[in-house]
Amino acid sequence: MTGKVAIVGAGPSGCFVAQALLKAEPTLQVDIVDSLPVPYGLIRYGVAADHQGTKNIVRQFARIFERQGANFFGNVHIGRDVTLNALRDAYDAVVLAAGLSTDRQLSISGADLPGIYGSAEFTRSLNEHPEASALPDIGPNPVIVGNGNVAIDLLRLLCKSPDELAGTDLGPGPSAWLAETDLKSITIVGRSPAESAKFDPVMIKELAKLTNVSIKVVRASHSDKQNESPCLEALAKIDGVGDGPIAITFRFELTPKSIEGNKYVTGLQVSGCNGIETIAASSILTAIGFTSDGNLEREKLLQQTDQNEVGKLAGGLYATGWFRRGPRGTIPDNRADAQVIAKLVLKELKVDQAHVGAAIFDDLDGIVDYAGWQRIDAAELAQSSPERCRQKFTSITDLLNQAK
Repeated sequence: MTGKVAIVGAGPSGCFVAQALLKAEPTLQVDIVDSLPVPYGLIRYGVAADHQGTKNIVRQFARIFERQGANFFGNVHIGRDVTLNALRDAYDAVVLAAGLSTDRQLSISGADLPGIYGSAEFTRSLNEHPEASALPDIGPNPVIVGNGNVAIDLLRLLCKSPDELAGTDLGPGPSAWLAETDLKSITIVGRSPAESAKFDPVMIKELAKLTNVSIKVVRASHSDKQNESPCLEALAKIDGVGDGPIAITFRFELTPKSIEGNKYVTGLQVSGCNGIETIAASSILTAIGFTSDGNLEREKLLQQTDQNEVGKLAGGLYATGWFRRGPRGTIPDNRADAQVIAKLVLKELKVDQAHVGAAIFDDLDGIVDYAGWQRIDAAELAQSSPERCRQKFTSITDLLNQAK
């Protein structure tokens, strides 16, 4: 089958779609477009630096470009450099796999006070995303709001010693920041009962290996579901573990009511079965979900279709991953989603030889192709220290220079 398909977003969802399309129809021209000069999105800038096993999926994704023939067009902003309508006019099908990159906000009074940091932005800073803010001063007693895996990632990284960070790709800047952050305590707050928390039990068990922590799990209520809940069982096993200097406290069934403070955060007011109380906080880190950054007019596109359940936004236009479903599901879930979308794209594909495909990018400056990414990749690996597996370039300018 001859045909041209553009995929917007070079993260896991986009790569899985390309993989499925080219496995089914190797003659397709599949072009993956990303606003950054580097591919792999969430894997590079979202997955925790100490989870290199998860990051190793990029070896699988590399085969999409090196063996299956997909093309990479990095440093191309859809909506700025090329409009979405122009992209649709150039390709037989377009798949939006741009994810969700903005933090959902707490809808309570005081949520606009300085000292509140969303997990998406905070994680990008730790992972040295070239457009991220500088890492903030979170003080000695931060509170984490959320009871999912992102919250556990933040908690674990904040508590790791320099020795425990060996072999990661945490850069010199974030490493120095962690070493200088004198943490005394971290309280992690969730609305749900402990047995209903969204943590992966494996990630909970990882906390027991940390040397800097002492862990306490406070449950507002107790049930007979301990044997039915792997998460609850994991929490029970870490309760009381450790004698380190950072006191970690898990608290459940607490609803945030307001953020206390005058010119800066001083505490989080919550309500629970014992009434209303205020948890002292030198900062608040929110891990309560993600939303669209407004690019690609996601909300408008979803409102205009009645087929989003199957991933179709309009004729020749599709969506996958978090861009389609919202902020739920893991990387394996995105693989399954991508395979369904790929089948739909191939079923409905109408090839038009008048579509110019990648020629639409010919007049753009600064495009990074896959060979450019390989040069960046090699340079980052070469400059890493013995304690790290990679040292990223942290600015767009440096990335573009290395790509050349």
